[in-house]
Amino acid sequence: MSGLAFLFTNPAILAALVALPVIWWLLRMTPPRPSAEVFPPLRILASVMKREETPAQSPWWLTLLRMLMAAALILAIADPVINPRQNTLSSAGPLALVIDNSWATVSDWNQRVEAAGALIDDAEAKELPVSIVFTTDRQHDATPASAAAARDRLAAAQPQPLPADRERALAAIKAALAGSPPGTLAFLSDGIEASNGGTMQQIAELGATNVRRVEGNAESAIALTAATNENDGMRVTASRLPLGEPRAYYVLARDIRGTAIAEGELRFATGATTADALLKAPFELRNDFARLTIEGQATAGGLHLLDDGNRRRRVALLSGEVHQSQPLLSPLYYIKRALEPHADLIEPREEAVGKAIAELLAQNPSILVMADVGRLPDESYPLVTRWLENGGMLVRFAGPRLAGAPADDPLVPVVLRQGERTLDGALSWSEPQPLADYPSSSPFAGLERPRDVLVKRQVLAQPTPDLTERTWANLADGTPLVTTAERGRGRIVLFHVSADPNWSNLPISGSFVDMLRRSIQLSRAGGVAGDQPSKAQTLPPYRLVSARGELTGDTGSARPLEIAPGIAPTVSADTPPGLYGSEEGFVANNLLPDGGKLTPITGNLVGARAEGLEGARPFSIRPYLFGLALALFVLDTLIVLYMAGGLAGLRRRAGRGAATAALVATLGLATLGLVAALAPAIAHAQDSQPSDEQTLQRLDTTHLAYVITGEQEVDRLSEQGLIGLSNYLTYRTALEPGAPVGVDLEQDELAFYPIIYWPVSATAPMPSSRVMSRIDAYMRNGGTVLFDTRDQFSSLTPSDAGDSPNVQRLQAMLSGLDIPPLEPVPSDHVLTKAFYLLSNFPGRYAESQLWVEAAPNDDEDRSNRPVRGGDGVTPIMITGNDFAGAWAVDVNGAPLLPTVPPDEMQREYAYRAGVNIMMYMLTGNYKADQVHVPDLLQRLGQ
Repeated sequence: MSGLAFLFTNPAILAALVALPVIWWLLRMTPPRPSAEVFPPLRILASVMKREETPAQSPWWLTLLRMLMAAALILAIADPVINPRQNTLSSAGPLALVIDNSWATVSDWNQRVEAAGALIDDAEAKELPVSIVFTTDRQHDATPASAAAARDRLAAAQPQPLPADRERALAAIKAALAGSPPGTLAFLSDGIEASNGGTMQQIAELGATNVRRVEGNAESAIALTAATNENDGMRVTASRLPLGEPRAYYVLARDIRGTAIAEGELRFATGATTADALLKAPFELRNDFARLTIEGQATAGGLHLLDDGNRRRRVALLSGEVHQSQPLLSPLYYIKRALEPHADLIEPREEAVGKAIAELLAQNPSILVMADVGRLPDESYPLVTRWLENGGMLVRFAGPRLAGAPADDPLVPVVLRQGERTLDGALSWSEPQPLADYPSSSPFAGLERPRDVLVKRQVLAQPTPDLTERTWANLADGTPLVTTAERGRGRIVLFHVSADPNWSNLPISGSFVDMLRRSIQLSRAGGVAGDQPSKAQTLPPYRLVSARGELTGDTGSARPLEIAPGIAPTVSADTPPGLYGSEEGFVANNLLPDGGKLTPITGNLVGARAEGLEGARPFSIRPYLFGLALALFVLDTLIVLYMAGGLAGLRRRAGRGAATAALVATLGLATLGLVAALAPAIAHAQDSQPSDEQTLQRLDTTHLAYVITGEQEVDRLSEQGLIGLSNYLTYRTALEPGAPVGVDLEQDELAFYPIIYWPVSATAPMPSSRVMSRIDAYMRNGGTVLFDTRDQFSSLTPSDAGDSPNVQRLQAMLSGLDIPPLEPVPSDHVLTKAFYLLSNFPGRYAESQLWVEAAPNDDEDRSNRPVRGGDGVTPIMITGNDFAGAWAVDVNGAPLLPTVPPDEMQREYAYRAGVNIMMYMLTGNYKADQVHVPDLLQRLGQ
């Protein structure tokens, strides 16, 4: 009945309307109105002797009022619902549902499912088959089926971290319908045009009788499209659909642990579709950036992964000429101009080549560029060789010195002929040579061959069987221009021409910049393998991005990524966005290519209906009918009271004015009742409040608290663990805590406890959103929750083996909370000195770290500060060491569980960790303030 404009939830109740005639007859009679008589006895006796009287009929208008009240009650119980939605599906063919389940549909996916479900209901009401496709699926089954089958497929669908591929989806519908057009085609769009465009034209080609285009919230469609490591910071570019109003977002740069280490503001002007943000940070800190996220945008578009190609290299420059009076003729001039926008350049202060090389390599550069450097000092070869084997890149340029160097130089990629080849001059028979097309295996592949570059001189390589494999660029006559060779984990690249215009005009061309940039991208930055291989590679999926912008180790059915030199990888259903490779080296495959833009779907079809996801929702008029019945009841009561003379005494005592006032007051109360009936019911959740006696007990004595998980064995160990810690605190400190308390997070008051121990269990019921909201409020108001996954795994560090079930449960629990940045307890944290001096925090296990709120960056000098403390106390702690298992004791005080490995000193340190945690909870970071004691004493004159 969803296609009807008006319906009843309980239509059987309407049968009571047939009783209205009987109710009419019953309501016609009312008691006779009593009359006031004077005392004369005879007149009273005359009244007594009258014949028996019958009640007079009630007035027709009063009977009608009561009939209306009865009808209103019957209709209210039947619950009439007004449904503005009209079933407008065409009966000329099946319903074709084209649903975008791309990354941009995450924020309103539930509304999309509801809208699609309503369309399926309409098709079922008209007995129409349904053909349903999702635009990010690998395979499309568009065969028309029943409404029930369509609902099953709709329930199983989820948003994917991919752009919509509507061309394949629409082609599948066309093939499934065998050329016959659908009756209605409903397009649930994300509002973003596909990369190949023409979405509405492709829909028009299906020839549907009726086309309905349903779109959601376009404001959520924002994506990071590029990240460039510049001189003063990392510039991030984002794109959105063309909205009218301005909008600002914050971009956070996070390291491999997910800690935010830099931020910048994206500010979209009115009508702008792109915006830039500059994340300012030192060179070394920028190389720790692992991913960029847009705050508040939990989608795959709001995440941009960084790999070695985004890291800024440190390039060391060394020239064979120390002094050059003409800067434009300096071998390093054009190299500097080409690399300055893309790398940090360093030059030696020493003039001697041997000392200069030692000075440069001590600064740990990624690339060493040597322009026309011939034979090196003997002591320099071991230094450079060791640096190469550890992953460095040596880029050399030819020149007179290199041409005259010995042929057995180990720091050249190929064997060179002695001397140089002259292609231009009075005694030369050959002409200057242009460049040939770049080989397909070269990192320069894809670059346009410069047609105005000519080479007049070069150093020649001796022909060898592997010379072709080692060549990245050739001259037109086939002689090598750029050659390369691997040395351990590093690489040597040789340009067979000089770095100045003496041998070629290549250094003053734009191709020189592109060739150098692609060359340095092959180097290692921060010890991570480069993302631009020198030859085609196939990389397996390492970590993938979910539709909600989370980096996970679940690679699913993703296929390896084919990487070719000079060709950027693309996102598809087979290769979703993520990191491909291994922990030693990976390539980032982001959702949108560099420089990509989000464009809206343009064009519309004649007669096509455009609507929002919300649509027109059905609403019940039951509250209005109940309110009407209540108002009529109050009005009937007043009328009957007036007719029966019940207001006569009031009129005699206070006059007509008082009676009128009473009538107005009664009508006012009736109006309030009507408003209360019409207003929606608001349910106020009320936590169970402790008794006064329990409140005083909790306030008088400090109690350790643990979360009741519902698993008997886990709760028992938590209680006995806190009993053991309470006993230890009593024996070793001035604190004498009371008996541990198990708290029900749904009901119990949490403000009594400074810290709550929460043993995370994947088999326990998942906490409700209400519970997590109460926990969030508890932490914001100064409380601390100690989450213990009890699995020996670090709760935040990514693992190749995948996260444990308990860690996954913890991640699911915390996903909806505003958790501050976390870090392992630093060596100078207050926790390490709150009572005992500790360097780690073991429990039953000792491998996991204890994570606390990260201290804010502070540039002040801490040389005199014995410990580091933040503002207040961390609201959250996370560990996997199973504290309660190490603390748990039986009734005799004996440990219940052994430590892993068995070591009683580890248990002792576990107790000490518990003591430090409690002291930290109760006293805060007071020890961080001890540095001010001398100043305070000085001010006091002591």
